[in-house]
Amino acid sequence: MGEIVVVRDGRGPEILLVHGGAGPRTTWGALAPLADRWTLAYAHRRGYPPSPPPHVRQDFAVDARDLAPLLAGRPHVVAHSYGVLGTLLAAAAAPHAVRSLTLIEPPLSHLVPGDPDVARLARIGDAVLAHGMDTDPAELREFLRIAGAPVGDGPLPEDVVAGVRRAHGARPTGEARPDLVAIRDAGVAVLVASGGHAVALERICDALAEALDGRRSVHPGAGHFVAAAPGFAARLETFLNEPAASA
Repeated sequence: MGEIVVVRDGRGPEILLVHGGAGPRTTWGALAPLADRWTLAYAHRRGYPPSPPPHVRQDFAVDARDLAPLLAGRPHVVAHSYGVLGTLLAAAAAPHAVRSLTLIEPPLSHLVPGDPDVARLARIGDAVLAHGMDTDPAELREFLRIAGAPVGDGPLPEDVVAGVRRAHGARPTGEARPDLVAIRDAGVAVLVASGGHAVALERICDALAEALDGRRSVHPGAGHFVAAAPGFAARLETFLNEPAASA
């Protein structure tokens, strides 16, 4: 299948950046100034050039296999949205190979069973993965807005349509069951961050932070793209410099 491409910039300890449905530039652009003090390693998941296309579909289990060898240098890992799923699988298989984990708004609905808001988000999200542009139009727009896409009342922008088509057929997020106990018991330093824009995602992040005995941080202002929110980069750097994360 070929290896995925990682583009590195900067100097200092490595931060491996794992994007979700949007590409690295959109997801992590606001973190570029950190390259003065850190090596930013931008992983490009399959289907996001210059990495090769997926063999069959977007799949968090394949992401985990792609990420595993990138943990050899024991980097800090920062992951967003769908990218958190493969990151957690890889980290659970080798928890001592990660220096720290920063996890941003992952689709882990099973952590909040019985919550109607979380259940609805999971349902419409997996509907978009299953049906792509054939998803019910109102639900498609609802999901895209939560996911941070620039969606107005008119036709969907071409890049948004391209993103929906790229995600079409991806492995459903509800099938992800990473071993959180293995990560927690290994004492991995964890920061769980969200943007304060969707009740369901806040509840998932609360539950994930509790399950991993991690720190919790909320950064409004950029919707789902929390890395671009005011104060996030400074909070991330403070976390990475804490003794628990830098050990």
